Amino acid sequence: MATLKVSDSVPAPSEDAEQLRTAFEGWGTNEDLIISILAHRSAEQRKVIRQAYHETYGEDLLKTLDKELSNDFERAILLWTLEPGERDALLANEATKRWTSSNQVLMEVACTRTSTQLLHARQAYHARYKKSLEEDVAHHTTGDFRKLLVSLVTSYRYEGDEVNMTLAKQEAKLVHEKIKDKQYNDEDVIRILSTRSKAQINATFNRYQDDHGEEILKSLEEGDDDDKFLALLRSTIQCLTRPELYFVDVLRSAINKTGTDEGALTRIVTTRAEIDLKVIGEEYQRRNSIPLEKAITKDTRGDYEKMLVALLGEDDA
Repeated sequence: MATLKVSDSVPAPSEDAEQLRTAFEGWGTNEDLIISILAHRSAEQRKVIRQAYHETYGEDLLKTLDKELSNDFERAILLWTLEPGERDALLANEATKRWTSSNQVLMEVACTRTSTQLLHARQAYHARYKKSLEEDVAHHTTGDFRKLLVSLVTSYRYEGDEVNMTLAKQEAKLVHEKIKDKQYNDEDVIRILSTRSKAQINATFNRYQDDHGEEILKSLEEGDDDDKFLALLRSTIQCLTRPELYFVDVLRSAINKTGTDEGALTRIVTTRAEIDLKVIGEEYQRRNSIPLEKAITKDTRGDYEKMLVALLGEDDA
């Protein structure tokens, strides 16, 4: 469930473009006006506003925003204003450039988007960077990380609800054997995670729990805590089966650590506000005994805070 609030009656894209132009003129930028428009428009509406702005003023709205704004607020506005596929392409490209073995953004993009959304991200990546996402991921990773991540970003899963229970039983047994032998990088394990539908994967891991008496994530917790690949594998399974729990963990880490991780906070809010941020927020409150909005307002300030609160659907608009 989305948190984004869009009025039943919004101005024409040309009117929004004109208002945004007004926000950029004068002695100072009118950040409140920018938030009141962009934070309350759907992805399709933001797309046509960008088109209208370019047609009217001959400028790219994103470049104007980049010039007029700064810091975390700028980042939030720019990520939000991008089309979802463009945004995912940007996030993925940034992840490859600053790659560390614990970086999980590529996995997050690959596993929490639908097959069509991931395809759009790959197409946007190709158009923007003149090479494929798969090429960059393969170039910037090695070993087990490369095997898993290339398989995930190239995936095109069946999105339906149909499952094969016989297959689920077989693959639950196979995965259990590999985990028991600590063969976390086994090709069959990676094949299952990167090719099976999410419904099929859930059926397999439900069968795993029924047959072996514990959740698969619990089984994987018995591995080496310093094993970065194992950590990535656990996050992959969580993203494929209970993504809201993964996002709660990321948010809790981003907000509760010494010094807010604004990058992670901005990424989660801007990518999930139109999808399931309400569910994520409810789970966050259940697990942390504080509403997500309050946790965010305790750790953020100014226009950046206002933008995040608006995307959470908690402003007065």
